[in-house]
Amino acid sequence: QVQLVESGGGLVQPGGSLRLSCAASGSIFSNYAMSWYRQAPGKQRELVAGLTTFGSTNYADSVKGRFTISRDNAKNTVYLQMNSLKPEDTAVYICNAQHRVWKHMTYWGQGTQVTVSS
Repeated sequence: QVQLVESGGGLVQPGGSLRLSCAASGSIFSNYAMSWYRQAPGKQRELVAGLTTFGSTNYADSVKGRFTISRDNAKNTVYLQMNSLKPEDTAVYICNAQHRVWKHMTYWGQGTQVTVSS
């Protein structure tokens, strides 16, 4: 089973930057697409950024141009670089891994809180 552990969340002022990390328990990047989701109070969980096994990325319109998803194969870690943060970015950010073939093999991290406030 894949274990995902997020870190890097915290309190940041508007306009600031934060980098989230998602460390996986095994070598997953040849078989799993990685994604970052977020969920704010009173709102449904939404897809923020996705990264396929062959390197394609996609972003929610609300974060396009500000957020970047990437991976480090040597460290078996996925990152979400968040720049120009806005109060509406406040949410719990959750890492996801889905097998590229066996779609039912889907794993979620525990989430990390990001709060953007003055």
